[in-house]
Amino acid sequence: MPACTGAHVFMILRMTVLALLAAFPAAAQTIAVTTDPVVVGPVPIEIMANGTVQSESVVTIRTRVDGQITQVHVSEGQAVRRGQPLFTLDSRLNQALLAQQEAQLASARAAATRTQLDAARYQSLRGESYASQQRFEQAQADAAAAAANVQATQALIAQTRLSLEFAQITAEVDGVLGVLPLRVGNFVRQADSSPVALATITQTNPILVQFNVPERWLPLIRRATGTGQPIAVQAQADGDTEQSVEGQLIFVDSQVDTTTGTIMLKARFNNDAGRLWPGQYVQVNLSPATEDNAILIAAAAVQTGQQGRHVFVLDGGVVRRRTVQVSRIVGDRAVVQGELANGARVIVEGAQRVRDGVRAEERPATAGNPRVSALETVR
Repeated sequence: MPACTGAHVFMILRMTVLALLAAFPAAAQTIAVTTDPVVVGPVPIEIMANGTVQSESVVTIRTRVDGQITQVHVSEGQAVRRGQPLFTLDSRLNQALLAQQEAQLASARAAATRTQLDAARYQSLRGESYASQQRFEQAQADAAAAAANVQATQALIAQTRLSLEFAQITAEVDGVLGVLPLRVGNFVRQADSSPVALATITQTNPILVQFNVPERWLPLIRRATGTGQPIAVQAQADGDTEQSVEGQLIFVDSQVDTTTGTIMLKARFNNDAGRLWPGQYVQVNLSPATEDNAILIAAAAVQTGQQGRHVFVLDGGVVRRRTVQVSRIVGDRAVVQGELANGARVIVEGAQRVRDGVRAEERPATAGNPRVSALETVR
């Protein structure tokens, strides 16, 4: 029996491998993939934009009377409430004037009482023919003049008391103070040609966000506002890791900006936590409507080829190619158009290694890319 050479051994091994491949063709061609279910249902239509936080009200505090600042009750950057004392002006001169006017009022009231008694006395004497008509009319005129003098003095007292009230400068709105340029000892005048502002109060709650969206969204937004239902808006500042702040759309501009092709919108937000700050740039998410029967799949499942975008569906262990069109992205999900049934399994991991008609099998998702249900990512 002739000895086996190396060539003979190689030929025997090659024939054995080919026989094994022929015996198990399916096992040799099966590719492990990870899939995610297709979800068909209502999905919010989300419009993304960049916005700027704006205060709803900025109040400049100026004096309404002349006086020297005697007290500053607040500090720069402090949050204040409406009616909270800010500054106190020297009001001693007005207090002395008030005392003088109150004394004048007492004198005027005494004179008014005397003239009224005289008028009543002359009226009775005229009835008994002891006083002339002219003297009676003079008594009536004196009584009316004395009553008018009482009213004029009361008006002066009210004006002086108002000046005393203005000497206590208080916050007109809730908000945050800016820079305080004047301190104790400075004299302020109401009639200065260019009066210095004592303070500026910027309202921060509620707060507005202004943003622009392309004009192609205007018909959808107008239909949504026409229903009377509030339109939800979300805002997220850069670096803010918490959940987006929720607000409502309150304003749609009356015309489209022809230079940019956009429409300006405003939304109001409750800002109790102070997460939005005037002048800050934020990411805005507007949801004017909901698309019914939308097809939602994992965005990672969408592939781009020479014939356009497509996905691979695992159907009974066989890979099937389906052409799709991407409408928009919702988080890590894609809203698409195409022939995809609810519950179909689209390939997320391994899509680059398969083609139409090959066999594949499901495998668990990797730790770095866990499988997430499409419904859980819809915001």
